[in-house]
Amino acid sequence: MSLYKIDDVAKESGLTKRTIRYYEEIGVMPSPQRTDGGTRLYTREDIDYLKKVVRAKEVLGFSLQELHTYVATADALNEQRFDYQQTTEVRERIEKLTTMETTLDGQLLLLEQKLQSIHAVQTELEELRERVRSGIQKLQAHDPQSDEDG
Repeated sequence: MSLYKIDDVAKESGLTKRTIRYYEEIGVMPSPQRTDGGTRLYTREDIDYLKKVVRAKEVLGFSLQELHTYVATADALNEQRFDYQQTTEVRERIEKLTTMETTLDGQLLLLEQKLQSIHAVQTELEELRERVRSGIQKLQAHDPQSDEDG
C-alpha cells in the first residue's frame, strides 16, 4: 500500500496543508497514521475521501457543519454496507438494507435542503432582474434621447 505525505495530498486534492490539518482537527476526516516522528501518512483512500469532501464543499456549497454531517452520514453508510456484506440471513439483510435506506434518505434530505436554498437565491435574483428591466423600460419610455439612440 502506497503512503503519501501531506504535500502530495494537498497537490492532488487541491486543498492547502493547513485545510487538510483543520479538517482532521474538526473531524471532517479521520486522523491519518503517523510515523514515529509524527509525520502524517495518507493512503489512497484518504485522498479519495478528501476529493469527495472538496466536491461536496465546492459543487454542493456545503458549510463546514453541513460537510461534517454529510461526511458522518457517508461514513455511517459505508459501515452499513460492510455490515450488510457480512450478513447472509435474509431477515437480517432486509434490516440492514432498511437501515441503509434511512441513511440515504437523510443524505437526500440534506441535498434537497441545499437545493431549496439555491433555488430561493435564484428566485430572488430573477425577481430583482425583472425589477431592473422594468425600471429600464420605464426610464426609456420617459427619456426622449432613448428614441434617438434606438
